Amino acid sequence: MEIREYRKSDLRAILGLFVDTVRKINLRDYTQSQIEAWVSGALNVDAWDRSLSEHYSLVACDCDMIIGFGDIDKTGYLDRLYVHPDYQGQGIASVLCDRLESFVGGSVITVHASITARPFFEKRGYEVVREQTVIRQGVPLINFLMKRSPVVTSGVNHG
Repeated sequence: MEIREYRKSDLRAILGLFVDTVRKINLRDYTQSQIEAWVSGALNVDAWDRSLSEHYSLVACDCDMIIGFGDIDKTGYLDRLYVHPDYQGQGIASVLCDRLESFVGGSVITVHASITARPFFEKRGYEVVREQTVIRQGVPLINFLMKRSPVVTSGVNHG
């Protein structure tokens, strides 16, 4: 597996991965109408490219196939983190998340986690700030605003 920065030429594959993953993986926690409202955001190709280009965005590749992606902005907002349905449970999201979190150093990191993703982030030390309902295409979807405080390493001062 190779992890590299996002390129504009990745966009179509990323959008396909996003739609496929939400339809196959998140279906266990959301209704079909919620899933379709969620994936409708992939139609705004220019907005996705602009966002991925402005953020620190990474893709995970296996033999030139994009199998995961994620992005974070300079404020510590982790915007997206998705792994191809056939590559779930192999640690790809953890590797991507490690690199994205490292990009912002000791900042507080926030994420709007789906019901499906909440346990992943909780295992990483994120805490739920609040449950919220977002409206997509007139359809309510529940997610969670979560945050992880900076990891503090204790050092001994021998001065």
